Order: sequence, then structure tokens, then C-alpha cells
Amino acid sequence: MLAVGIVSEVFAPRGQGLPAFDFALCTDRPGPVPTDVGVPVTIDHGLDRLAAADLVIALPWADFRTPPAPAVLAAFAAAYERGALVAGHCVGAFALAAAGLLDGRRATTHWRFAELLARRHPAVGVEPDALYVDEGRIATGAGAAAGFDLCVHLLRREYGAAVANAVARDMVLPSHRDGGQAQYLAAPVPEDGRDDRLAEVLAWARAHLDEPLPVAELARRAMMSKRSFARRFAAATGTTPHAWLRDLRLSTAEELLETTDLPVEEIAHRVGYGSAAVLRERFVHRRGVPPRSYRRSFSRTP
Repeated sequence: MLAVGIVSEVFAPRGQGLPAFDFALCTDRPGPVPTDVGVPVTIDHGLDRLAAADLVIALPWADFRTPPAPAVLAAFAAAYERGALVAGHCVGAFALAAAGLLDGRRATTHWRFAELLARRHPAVGVEPDALYVDEGRIATGAGAAAGFDLCVHLLRREYGAAVANAVARDMVLPSHRDGGQAQYLAAPVPEDGRDDRLAEVLAWARAHLDEPLPVAELARRAMMSKRSFARRFAAATGTTPHAWLRDLRLSTAEELLETTDLPVEEIAHRVGYGSAAVLRERFVHRRGVPPRSYRRSFSRTP
């Protein structure tokens, strides 16, 4: 039921200039479908509904150790063959693997079942520590709440950072967590009340991205030693100060490229890079395209 809630919430109609999705739940046997919380879900659409879908997501199901019916596997394979983006959330990856779509590719699933996936499908490069793995038109995500990471990543990939961030804010979620074990929050807010000083420093850093922001200065503002600051920072955000700043600078650059017509040189200055050339190098490493190409694809300015 959690997986159903995740996908239906991420792709729900929102208005406010955000994309409108035609969302549907499908099954090989339409009608009441039992769930793990005891509340059945009535699903009206059969597998024929997949024939027109641009995105098909395989959700987790209780009996995932048994491959789905041949008709289900054929529907996933057909969706991929005609050009749809096919994704698997949690143990939904087992369905994609059974359909042969993960052979020769990297994939992830819930960490509890990663070893089982690797053992049953040795042609799949299983990455048990990843929140999600993007292989182009095939994507897989880890278990439970990592479904949000997978879906928001797909929004970011197809529509840009501004759309993904707006949807994440609407769901009161971090706008970005990296696909690796280090979870880079674009705007982490420590939940521990004892870390008020750290939260203030992070807010100050966000407002001063155009400055160098060495760790020693952040630690001084938090009234901590560098070692204590690094330890408390990792506990609050799941990453290092350097990685957090790098991701924050690049995420801010993405939004500025999408939502303003500022020159790239000015954006580089605003996010703390010495020149457009430095921003370009870091941006290409993260997104695979230079800033101007990214702007052409995702600009939301008139």
C-alpha cells in the first residue's frame, strides 16, 4: 500500500504550471486487489492499459519470489520495446529481471532482498547500497520510502529541477537525495533540537553561496571544532560538508538555469564558482551536459 501511495501522490494532478499526468493502476486481474494493510484496492485497468503508457512502474507485491504471470512479463517487455520508460520500485525489480529487462544492466532493490536478486539473476549487476539506479529507459529503486527518490528523480530527469523541487516541496520531502549511500540533501533540516546551531549555520551557508565557505568557517560559526562539526554534520545530513555544499551549489545552479535568464557567468558567481568554466566542468560531471544545453532543455522562462 505504501508503494501505491507513493506513485499516486508523486504523479497526482497539482496544477500551478506543473505537468499533468494521466495516472492509472493496472493489473492482470482487474477487480479488488488485497494489500498488506488489509484494505483492498479496486483496480479497473488490465494490462492493455500499458500499451499507451510513457512510464510503466512495477510495484512490489507479496509473492515476489514467484515470477509474475507470463502475460505480465510480456507486457513489461512490450512496453520497453515500443520505447516506454520502465521502472521497478523495491521488489518490483524482480518482475523486470524475470522479464529479462535487467540483464547486463545495473539495478537495485530493497537491501534485504538484494542478495536474492543477484543469486536468481546473475546477469544483473545488483547495487544493494543505491537508492535508485538509472540505466536510461530502465530504472530501479530501493525499498519503502526510496520510491519517492526514484519517482522524484524521474521527474527531475524528464522535467528539470524546478518541477522536481516543487513536487517534493508539496510532499514535504527533501528535493534531492543522491543515488548512492551518501544522501545529499539540498536543504537538510536537522530534526534533533540540540542541533539548532548547526541548522542556523546551514541556513547561513545557503544565503552565502557566493562566498568560499570553508569548513573551518562553518565550524567556527557553529562554535565547534572542525572534527566535532564534521561528526555532527554527518549525523544531521548523512554526508560531509564538502559534498553538501557541492550539491547545494549545483542544485541552485540548475534552478537558476531553469527559472531565470541570468548569464551563466552570473549564475556561476551566485553559487560560488570562480568562473563559468568551473561551473561548466562541475555541471557536466553531474548532469552529463553543459549548463547552456541544460537550459535549452529545461528552461521555464517565457
